[in-house]
Amino acid sequence: MLLHIVARGRIGRSPEAELVERYLKRVAWPTRVTELSDTGGKVPPVEPATRIVMLDEKGENLPSKTMAERLGRWRDDGIRETRFLIGAADGFDDAQRQQADMLLSFGKATWPHMMARAMLAEQLWRASSILAGHPYHREG
Repeated sequence: MLLHIVARGRIGRSPEAELVERYLKRVAWPTRVTELSDTGGKVPPVEPATRIVMLDEKGENLPSKTMAERLGRWRDDGIRETRFLIGAADGFDDAQRQQADMLLSFGKATWPHMMARAMLAEQLWRASSILAGHPYHREG
């Protein structure tokens, strides 16, 4: 299953970009990052068997193990792509949220979208390591 991050804003050459790259290199599944300008830009077409996950303040605050289980279930159900959307500074509106299969939050704090991208990359590595039985994740 492809893990595809579609993010508003350019990360450029920054410490956050290095973190994203570091974690995504570790993920055994195929990954892709698509960057869009803050407004406009062409969003890649959504193919059949795709799940849409929006990072949103109104989303679920999932434990890492639950996130891993959900990704594993989607993979096992034949989902070909899970697309993670990171919005611009103002996030997503209600109409956009309704198009998502899942809203995901990294807690009640507000995070810069570049940090959110790095945090998402780490969580994807963590989820894939949990599913592979790798000792990276230690719970409790």
